[in-house]
Amino acid sequence: MPRPRPDTPGPGQESVWDYPRPPRAEADHRRAVLRYGGVVVADTTDLVRVLETSHPPTFYLPRIAFGEYLRPVEKTTFCEWKGVARYVDVVVPGAEPLREVGWWYPEPDRRYPELLDRVAVYAAPFDAITLDGVPVQPQPGGFYGGWVTPEVVGPFKGGPGSWGW
Repeated sequence: MPRPRPDTPGPGQESVWDYPRPPRAEADHRRAVLRYGGVVVADTTDLVRVLETSHPPTFYLPRIAFGEYLRPVEKTTFCEWKGVARYVDVVVPGAEPLREVGWWYPEPDRRYPELLDRVAVYAAPFDAITLDGVPVQPQPGGFYGGWVTPEVVGPFKGGPGSWGW
């Protein structure tokens, strides 16, 4: 499938088509707040965002920011850039567990040391995720974990017909 025509960014926006491949990881100090089951399961300004061509940024939070709400599971996957990922559930008393909703790299590839002890999550299953008070939308589809905010324009990989981009 041919590469789509990128949307034109407006003032204060970034095109995901200007992001690099291989991905770049960079510190971000905006405030991320994740809510589920009537509680705040993570609240931090210690973020790392990973930028990759055609994807909205994936945000990695310190595992410690989740307190007692993370539970490791057996699922693993492999990323050609970052290495072997382990998955986690988010478990909040009185709420249905969010199964395999997040992942982390116990031993990230040497190119991504900033991902050590950090967890990324899929946005869709949470009641709400905000980034500096702005609501986060999930990346289209169920495979990738990018967070869509008004500062990024696509089109974004993940939706129907985008697998070959």
